[in-house]
Amino acid sequence: MEDDKRPPLEEDICIHIFTVSSGMVGVCLTAVSLLHVVTAIRKVATFADDIVTVDAVLFLVSALSAYWALRTRRRRRIYALERFADSMFIAAMVLCVVAIIFITYWLNRELG
Repeated sequence: MEDDKRPPLEEDICIHIFTVSSGMVGVCLTAVSLLHVVTAIRKVATFADDIVTVDAVLFLVSALSAYWALRTRRRRRIYALERFADSMFIAAMVLCVVAIIFITYWLNRELG
């Protein structure tokens, strides 16, 4: 019997991480597709699509670990997976902002 003195789990957090991360994978796919269209038309290269692709992978890892936390029964594993999913989600959101900044400055320089 696991006797943790930790606060009760917030299952809603894992549910939110799972749903938002899954949606953000689709947003990243759309962004990469649009960047490929713009770069093909203008015949310019950018590093932004690589950043957004890594971002999509981080969101996928976050979603999968949140899903695993929702499906597991061991309390200690749930805590570890919940923290991991949360940290991957935050890292993906930070990288998303970096990608937005990069795209904004790249678009201003290349297309403006």
